[in-house]
Amino acid sequence: MVIVYVLLALAVLVVLVAANWYLWRRLFRDTTAGPGRARRTGVVVIAGGWILAVGALVAERAGAPFWLQRVLAWPGFLWLALSVYLLLAVLAGEAVRPLLRRVLERRAPRPDTVPPSPAEPAPSAEPEPEPAPPAEPAAPAPPTPSRRLLVSRVVAGAAAAAAVGTVGYGTYGVLRGPRVKRVTVPLAKLPRAAHGYRIAVVSDIHLGPVLGRGFAQTVVDTVNSTRPDLIAVVGDLVDGSVKDLGPAAAPLAQLEARHGSWFVTGNHEYFSGAEQWVAEVRRLGLRPLENARAELPWFDLAGVNDVTGEREGHGPDYAEALGDRDTARVCVLLAHQPVQIHEAVRHGVDLQLSGHTHGGQLWPGNFVAAAANPTLAGLDRYGDTQLYVSRGAGAWGPPTRVGAPSDITVIELASTRA
Repeated sequence: MVIVYVLLALAVLVVLVAANWYLWRRLFRDTTAGPGRARRTGVVVIAGGWILAVGALVAERAGAPFWLQRVLAWPGFLWLALSVYLLLAVLAGEAVRPLLRRVLERRAPRPDTVPPSPAEPAPSAEPEPEPAPPAEPAAPAPPTPSRRLLVSRVVAGAAAAAAVGTVGYGTYGVLRGPRVKRVTVPLAKLPRAAHGYRIAVVSDIHLGPVLGRGFAQTVVDTVNSTRPDLIAVVGDLVDGSVKDLGPAAAPLAQLEARHGSWFVTGNHEYFSGAEQWVAEVRRLGLRPLENARAELPWFDLAGVNDVTGEREGHGPDYAEALGDRDTARVCVLLAHQPVQIHEAVRHGVDLQLSGHTHGGQLWPGNFVAAAANPTLAGLDRYGDTQLYVSRGAGAWGPPTRVGAPSDITVIELASTRA
């Protein structure tokens, strides 16, 4: 097994080295006439970007001093996103290169189209004037780049502009805060009196060295503006310890809902000290559901731990959370990962609320996320159980989203008896 992991790591390393060499070649080597400062700068930019990115990942997981995490996080994580879109843009440029060469070839003058020199004038009877002194030789015209070099510069410039623009816009979308999405979910067993009940679903805030207290305040203000009856925070609240991120999470104490705010763990809580964070969110006024259930006026609200907790002996326990409930009542289950839907179906849950996927976060990552999860985002049905998956409010790693905008979803329960 160890050999398999080593071989897999080597394969990944080879792919990364090859991809970055290709980037350097297209962006720096092919756009310069010869060795020099520009090519050396390219090596420094690409290698330095990856050193910062790996440093940011290692510092976060190793619990490095928080100031160091913050120093590394912004440039390191943004480089991760930028390198993805630089590679995609340069690859797309390969299709443009031959077309651009043909355009330049058509516009270039051909040798047989050069106008002939004027004919010699007829001899004149008048005496020829004294020949003028020879003129000073004209300064040589600056050399023009070859057609291949010009094409490389145009394609590289366009690729860099497209990548920077994509990452810049995707980062702006995260930092401005999530938008509110409204979804109606009909439930057959829901009493008529509960028709229109609103649950604000908040997932994947990912407070950390990049998204801090200001972002948390934006999320809280957005949630409160929807005036929900209940708030469900379905995991991946933080990426770091209570010591480092306690002040950043403090605005959560301002969440307001008629039937309170509830919390279940996500996989990142188990990387950050789940037990301490459960205690902290309880102190802030949220009610953790650790494999537990609460009977609300019109339905049961249950929550299970994330599957990552199994490594610490605190995994999901569906029997404890759902085993002795009244099956005539609607049951809404909070579970971080969509893959937990299969147990929800077996236990007769009516609606599961999840996050985790980020909707893929960075296109084309949505194809990978869709392959690993039963539902990528939105509302889906599995037998008699409905599953809603939020794209999440924040972002992990790069504070950037492309093709998967962040959201806070207001689920409006609808009684089929109304």
